[in-house]
Amino acid sequence: MTSEPRDALLAKVIEAVAKDGLADRSLREIAASAGTSHRMLLYHFGSREGLLAAIVTAIEAQQRAAMTETTDGTAAEVMTAVWERVSSPELRPFVRLFFEVFALATRGATGTGELLESLTTPWLDDATEVATRMGVTPDRAAMRLGVAVSRGLLLDLLAGAPQDEVDEAYRLFVRLSEAYT
Repeated sequence: MTSEPRDALLAKVIEAVAKDGLADRSLREIAASAGTSHRMLLYHFGSREGLLAAIVTAIEAQQRAAMTETTDGTAAEVMTAVWERVSSPELRPFVRLFFEVFALATRGATGTGELLESLTTPWLDDATEVATRMGVTPDRAAMRLGVAVSRGLLLDLLAGAPQDEVDEAYRLFVRLSEAYT
């Protein structure tokens, strides 16, 4: 089985989820909004949790791709551009889904194991590539801290903290990062 049909189906599901939301929708409801059947989703993703993990993995890949394309400017400008993207209100449903699926994965839910295996390393690898292209010496520990800070601040946003206050906290982190290097 090639991944082409799976990828095409996943793209339809992501589009439907972005439009209609996910919340506590059943696999049948998700399938209907994507114009497919729940059996096709089960065939390609194994379970509802597997589908959710695939959505999170795809969205994360999209965000990392945007980061690797954003190499004009200083490291601080790239960090800020990435933050603006991942913290945007449009991505909030997917951020919420990320944490929901992360919790399922830590409990060993079927189909979520790959998410834990690829939680941070792809971000570090892509950030290393960006830093190298920008002529900045990569520091994986600092990059890991950046991922952790971003995820913590995203949790703060989900908990209802005002966007401007969370953005200011991120800008402080960027300034501290600049002072570190």
